[in-house]
Amino acid sequence: MSEVIYVTVEGLQKLKEELDQLRNVERPMISRQIADARDKGDLSENAEYAAAKEEQGMLEMKIAKLDDIIARSRIIDETRIDVSNVRILHKVKIRNKSANTTMEYQLVPESEANFKLGKIAISSPIAQGLIGKKVGDIIEIKVPSGVIPFEIISISI
Repeated sequence: MSEVIYVTVEGLQKLKEELDQLRNVERPMISRQIADARDKGDLSENAEYAAAKEEQGMLEMKIAKLDDIIARSRIIDETRIDVSNVRILHKVKIRNKSANTTMEYQLVPESEANFKLGKIAISSPIAQGLIGKKVGDIIEIKVPSGVIPFEIISISI
C-alpha cells in the first residue's frame, strides 16, 4: 500500500490546479505540436515529431505522478491540532543558542515546503528535531554545518 501524504487544503488546491493546467492546457498544446509535425511528412526523419512525442511522454508521467499524489493525499484538519507540543502545521519560534538569533518556521508536508516563506518540510533535520518538543525545551539538532542548540520559544498554528 502506498504511503499517505498529509496536505493542507491550500496545498491540495495547488496540486489540483497544477494537474488541471497539465491536462487542459499543456496536453492539447503538445497534441497540436505532434499533429503539426506529422503533417510535415516522413516521421522517421522528423526531429520535431520525435521531440514532441518525447515531451508528451514526460507530460504524461507528470500527470500520472500528480494523480497518484492527489489520490494518496489526506487533508489535515487544522482545528483539531494540539499546540502543547510541536507537530506538523505548527509555527515554531526557535532561538539558536550559539548565534543568539531567532527564527520562525512552519512545519509542512514536503510538497508545500518553501524556505523563503519560512515553511520547512516535516522530513528536514530541523523539523525532525522539533517534533514532539514543548515550549522551553532546549534541543540539539544535527545540521550539515554541525550540531546546533535551539530553544523553543513558542508554538502556534
